[in-house]
Amino acid sequence: MDTIFALATARGKAGVAVIRVSGPCAHDAGRALAGALPPARNAGLRRLKDPDGELIDEALVLRFDKGASFTGEDMVEFHCHGSAATVAAVLRVLGDLDGLRLAEPGEFTRRALENGVLDLAQVEGLGDLLEAETEAQRRQALRVLSGALGQRAESWRTALIRAAALLEATIDFADEDVPVDVTPEVSRLLDDVARSLREEIAGVQVAERIREGFEVAIVGPPNSGKSTLLNYLAGRDAAITSEKAGTTRDVIEVRMDLHGLPVTILDTAGLRDSDDTVETIGIERAITRARAADLRIFLLDATGRLEGLAPLPEDIVVQGKADLRGSSDLAVSGKTGEGVAELVARVTGILEGRAARAVTATRERHRLAMIRALNSIVEAGNRLSEGMEAAELAAEELRTAIRALDSLVGRIDVEHVLDEIFARFCLGK
Repeated sequence: MDTIFALATARGKAGVAVIRVSGPCAHDAGRALAGALPPARNAGLRRLKDPDGELIDEALVLRFDKGASFTGEDMVEFHCHGSAATVAAVLRVLGDLDGLRLAEPGEFTRRALENGVLDLAQVEGLGDLLEAETEAQRRQALRVLSGALGQRAESWRTALIRAAALLEATIDFADEDVPVDVTPEVSRLLDDVARSLREEIAGVQVAERIREGFEVAIVGPPNSGKSTLLNYLAGRDAAITSEKAGTTRDVIEVRMDLHGLPVTILDTAGLRDSDDTVETIGIERAITRARAADLRIFLLDATGRLEGLAPLPEDIVVQGKADLRGSSDLAVSGKTGEGVAELVARVTGILEGRAARAVTATRERHRLAMIRALNSIVEAGNRLSEGMEAAELAAEELRTAIRALDSLVGRIDVEHVLDEIFARFCLGK
């Protein structure tokens, strides 16, 4: 492989900039700039010089040997002062060295995948960690990065390999008397894996919501205080407020962090019958987005009527404009803030309860791979119920299930997703 290098920290002025070099010539490149390298996985203060011996900077230099680095290759990192001129000078010297080239986006992580340091699910977890904005996203990304999904997939795979081996042994000795009936053990293995897969599949939607964000829609009739409530929650004038009904025509979104959970609050058009064509389109959009949202807050006016949309069991129904209508146990005011803290607490409690059901699989790709594996396991069980004369068909279904789990962690059949995944990574990762 080529030896690659890149700035691993953000561009711009900073106290420290990290420049990473990985590949067979990494240690030679480190010595070319810094002289003698420190012991493996230790930092040493070195004077970085260009080929003419001119001082570039004083930097901490870290050396990693093959098999003990992020990429699995020989690697060197320069932790130098973070001025643009210093970074440019170091990158220029590295670029002039034979056998070195600038890394492509995500190439360091791709090499970690190719060298078996990370599996594909861990790579996705790393990408999520780099993009995490809330505490829940950080925790979930770290769980995936730690290899939790790969460990579960390996346990499922081991059980299926055991079941397939038992069936294969029966097939191989079909013409002889096999002293032990393997059907009970194979059935138990298949049932255990199927049950575990169903649990994991059921939690993917919640895990996706933690990664991408929950949506909470504020719905209700015109002039019930929806936009004012949104502005109070956002801490700014995100939506236009007016006493004139029908002011909100489109869905307005505000991204928030509620107790570590990523949440997008939606302000929607007031629900009513209208002869205005544009307002009618806004109302249709409001109903569509509200139905697709994870949670709805129904903000009522003085009539208390609900039109166009009915609340689901966990939806929250409250009285709006509490400052004008007197006290109520279920009333809020976006103008004064009355009842807003209690409303936020209710929303947070509901979403936290859902987030607790999150699993280690976090993406639609994971869900589809597990569904393919589950379908093959169920079919293998059906074949097994037909008797040992169908053992060969059952074994083939198990091989299909194993291949599906292999695709989950990137062992096979994932080339089509790699470019999409690594396109989101920066040059130094």
